[in-house]
Amino acid sequence: DVTHLVDLSKEWNMTVTIHFEGWPRHVPLMSEPICLICKDPRTCDRVLTLVSGTVYKISFLCKDLSRLRITAEKGISCVDLRWCQRKIYSLSVPKAITQLPIRLHKFIWKLLAPDLINIEITSPSLKLQQHVPEQRCNTSYSYSIASGTPETELNVGVFCPGGSIEKIQMRNNITISLKTFSKGFLNESNHQDLKMSFVPHIKDECTFTVSPDPKAKVYLQTPNWPYGLPPYVSISWYILVPSKQVARLGFSKDRMGIACETGRAYVNIKEETLGAEETVCREDEFLPEPRNMYHNFWVNVSNCKPVDKTQLTLQFWVTFADKQIDLGVILAVVAGAGVLTAIGLTVCCVKKKKKKNQNPMVGVYNPNVNTQVPGKQGLFTKGRKNNESHVYAVIDDAMVYGHLLKESNGSVAPEVDVYQPFDGPIGSLPPSPPPLYFRKDVKRSSNAEEPPPLMDTDHDTYTFAHQKSGQSEDSGDTNEKNNRDMSVSLLENKEQDGLVE
Repeated sequence: DVTHLVDLSKEWNMTVTIHFEGWPRHVPLMSEPICLICKDPRTCDRVLTLVSGTVYKISFLCKDLSRLRITAEKGISCVDLRWCQRKIYSLSVPKAITQLPIRLHKFIWKLLAPDLINIEITSPSLKLQQHVPEQRCNTSYSYSIASGTPETELNVGVFCPGGSIEKIQMRNNITISLKTFSKGFLNESNHQDLKMSFVPHIKDECTFTVSPDPKAKVYLQTPNWPYGLPPYVSISWYILVPSKQVARLGFSKDRMGIACETGRAYVNIKEETLGAEETVCREDEFLPEPRNMYHNFWVNVSNCKPVDKTQLTLQFWVTFADKQIDLGVILAVVAGAGVLTAIGLTVCCVKKKKKKNQNPMVGVYNPNVNTQVPGKQGLFTKGRKNNESHVYAVIDDAMVYGHLLKESNGSVAPEVDVYQPFDGPIGSLPPSPPPLYFRKDVKRSSNAEEPPPLMDTDHDTYTFAHQKSGQSEDSGDTNEKNNRDMSVSLLENKEQDGLVE
């Protein structure tokens, strides 16, 4: 006899039963050939159960091993979410079982979660396909998933690898049964990627995350098919739509086909985008017509308590197509860009023309003079003593202004046509602009008055500063203020002298 090594030392909370076909419901007749499974030379039986944590050496007393089957069961539980939330459990058949010359009939995972803890099943690479009449599974194995407590059980459905369902979240305890249909499972078992984890509480009884194949038509249906959803159960599907494609959503029938005794049955559809409107249909209304969905969207089905035994069953489909570029939108965008460009060019031309037509400032000035607004001393890079902003390059009408240089003590006036520079003290502030108005009706008194408040202007007006009678050239530190007070506009002096005469 051939001895086979079964190493279950690294497994935990698992049992493996080797039995004849049809066990336990079918009992072989006395006339049928006997197949015995032995775990040692003295212990042989028609049914043998192996437990985790042990290494076995088994042999078979049977002429036809094809009549034998393996059924295994493993339990995974979580007591405290803090310890098991981040852990990911692999739901794959151990190699200690697949290497035996016996066909695997069923592998059952019992996932136990306390209140407020839910279970998430994922298939990252293969994904899952829901077995429906229009879309049957043709693989060598499938998963049957059921959730609930002994009082309320929900048969989620039958699924096989190679579909579009990435994730299933369920409340309460979960039972996943892997069932094989052919010998091809031995080859496909190496590519299993089903995983599970414990997650916080979810509001719906079951939530599917679906990422369909853009080239295929995907059918999805409510759990517990064809018997229908139990009363007051809510199921949701989250459909992912690629950015460059548009999804087409449609229902296989036009009504829900139930009448509610208590509560209402609803179908809710909503795109996951800002400002999206939600479509809501009751059991007494028509289901939505096929529509395009441009973003990820939700489909929710909530059941009521029906009047009769007829329960809610609903099926819908999703297809994808590439987004068509709207020529009208492109033309509108191009036209809008052209209008904005034209407006910008017009504004620039108007500003340039307006600037060109502005009148130049009156007077001759030194281009190196700082032209900041008077009063903002901190903005000047040089003080008045360090620049020549008070010196005029040319004075053409010296004869007209020569009498202003007369001294009060009767001294001889300087020569005309000769510019006499100002030798008095010079302050650090720039020249002050003249008042913005002239008072013709008031004669200038002997005592200088304070000029009116200064106003910000767009350009500086140049002034002469001359000594008034009775003041000495060496008046000390007070000259800075006096120079500012006695800076009189040339035009104002001329006009006032005319009034005196």
